[in-house]
Amino acid sequence: MAALTAPVAFGLLLLAGCYPVATLPPQKAKLKVLAEPAHTRVYVASRFVGSARVLALRPKALAPGMHYLSFEAPDHFPHDLRVKLVPGTTTIRIKLRPIPP
Repeated sequence: MAALTAPVAFGLLLLAGCYPVATLPPQKAKLKVLAEPAHTRVYVASRFVGSARVLALRPKALAPGMHYLSFEAPDHFPHDLRVKLVPGTTTIRIKLRPIPP
């Protein structure tokens, strides 16, 4: 009886390897920005993605990985940042320095 079960078990293992494995779709990274001033414009790779006010309420979905961010607001020094986004929500808190009069 033991001699009969080993080939059957091997056959079942062989068949199990033939079926596709269910894979989950890759999870997106989300960028949430909390900035002062709130009307700060946010750019990813020199592309406008929204104001900080909007991105605080509705984070921007992006591919996980390294991204180059730029933050700009009138009468404030711009700020550039390189960040590695991971799946899930990443929150960036930034306060731009005002340009002296």
